[in-house]
Amino acid sequence: MAISLDQFGLWIGFALTLMVFSYLLGDNFLYRIAVYALSGLTAGILVVVTFENLLLPFFGAALSASDIRAWAIVLFPVLLGVLLLLKGTRRYGHIGNLGLAYMVGVGAAVALVGAVSGTLVPLVSSTAAALRPPPVEGQGNLPLANGFVLVLGVICTLIYFQHLARRVPGSEPGQVVARRRPLTRTLGAVGQGFIAIALGALYGGAILSGLAVLSERMAFLLSVLGGG
Repeated sequence: MAISLDQFGLWIGFALTLMVFSYLLGDNFLYRIAVYALSGLTAGILVVVTFENLLLPFFGAALSASDIRAWAIVLFPVLLGVLLLLKGTRRYGHIGNLGLAYMVGVGAAVALVGAVSGTLVPLVSSTAAALRPPPVEGQGNLPLANGFVLVLGVICTLIYFQHLARRVPGSEPGQVVARRRPLTRTLGAVGQGFIAIALGALYGGAILSGLAVLSERMAFLLSVLGGG
């Protein structure tokens, strides 16, 4: 009986699922094959997608243009790539530092702007908005209480990550120790509690996601074994 392409893929997925589940018995050869296959396929897909959807359209659009600026846009990343490749040589490795320095500088600037515009500014605006919640019918002061808890959590968490301490003489002569003020220690402890709650919620969400994936794969195995 001829096997269709869909059935062949179904049985391959069934075999790979069993190979991954074999890790429950310990690290073994079948599990490593499945991991290597997943890593290789992922890398191959990324290379193909990047080449077809990014590099070819980019170079095609730039080379087809008659403007000299388009050629400059093409030559700059090519030159940057050549400089990075020179890092693998001993003789010309110092020249590759130029490309590496450019990438580090641009990456740091993008990360800084992204942190300010994507994290700090929305956090400040959300915290300020929490102090003026819109009235909700039937909830009374509950939105205001939620906003207060949010502001308290943000402030205490930020204080927990700040090393606000003063230097005081230690028990031994000439020894100086850093000691946080009582108020700072109290607010930092509250912030640590908020962090523990947030990490617990994230961990619970990760467990639920894992259980959902596990149930889906178990249903897949049962469907294959049942011929469905």
